[in-house]
Amino acid sequence: MLDVTLPDDAVDRVRAFNRLYTKRIGVLAETLLGSPFSLTEARILYEIAAAPGTTAKAIGTALGLDAGYLSRLLARFVRDGLVEAVRSDADGRSRELRLTAAGQDAYSRLENDSRRSVAGLLDGLQDEDRAAFLAATEDMARSLGAPLSPPMPIAIRRHRPGDLGWIVERHGTVYAREYGFDGRFEALVADIVAAFLRENDPARETCLIAERDGRRLGSVMVVRADDETAKLRLLLVEPEARGEGLGRRLLGESMAFAREAGYRKMVLWTNDVLVTARRLYEAAGFRCVEAAEHTDFGPRLIGETWTRTL
Repeated sequence: MLDVTLPDDAVDRVRAFNRLYTKRIGVLAETLLGSPFSLTEARILYEIAAAPGTTAKAIGTALGLDAGYLSRLLARFVRDGLVEAVRSDADGRSRELRLTAAGQDAYSRLENDSRRSVAGLLDGLQDEDRAAFLAATEDMARSLGAPLSPPMPIAIRRHRPGDLGWIVERHGTVYAREYGFDGRFEALVADIVAAFLRENDPARETCLIAERDGRRLGSVMVVRADDETAKLRLLLVEPEARGEGLGRRLLGESMAFAREAGYRKMVLWTNDVLVTARRLYEAAGFRCVEAAEHTDFGPRLIGETWTRTL
């Protein structure tokens, strides 16, 4: 049954993308890329090439194919000399599938043609559009529960043009969604960012951005409170990067910067609803020294000042 809570155009937008992409990559023809194989047959050859010794059952599970249909395709591959089926030593009832020399040659030609086709698609995009396209493929796969590749390490770097606008947008979005903060919080973040851009002393202040494969995943700032005191501001970890120790890394990098810059103490201001962040600060040696109730961002909150020596 169709989920009536979906936006009216959600299904149409996905279907429109499917029509566009399948046409663009050439899978609507009777055979794939001028080869003798349909898209389904090519996928079966790929599964065998990627995992020599695989079984019909494993391929059927991976591709969601009907067992009888798959059996007929595999039988034809065997008759055509592309695939060999050998009785498994571990289970005599099962047949292990491998490409023959002819099958490997056919698969290699198909693989090369496929790579050239996709390379041509990507080559027609500007650098920024190509990066956005590739990031979108990862986002779609991740949303469907099947990331395309193991996550790359998260790098932490100094801010660049465009990063601080992202900080304002993400703080406004994340805190509204997770804590119900209103627009006044986003305005506060914008004020902090604007002051940093106008008055930043790179020797004593910094803004750090965490990113993976060009995708921003977190931020933090260290700014001057006074000659001996650094202030930690705008620590954020995107939901998709939580649980990887990124908040701890950003805090550690910030404290290391503050020490090297000559500060003797670090302070920060947070709110009681930020339970995970408060635990992080406590584990790093910060202590809450002041608390006061407020409604500056909509909900009733307790604002807290935390500090520690460096």
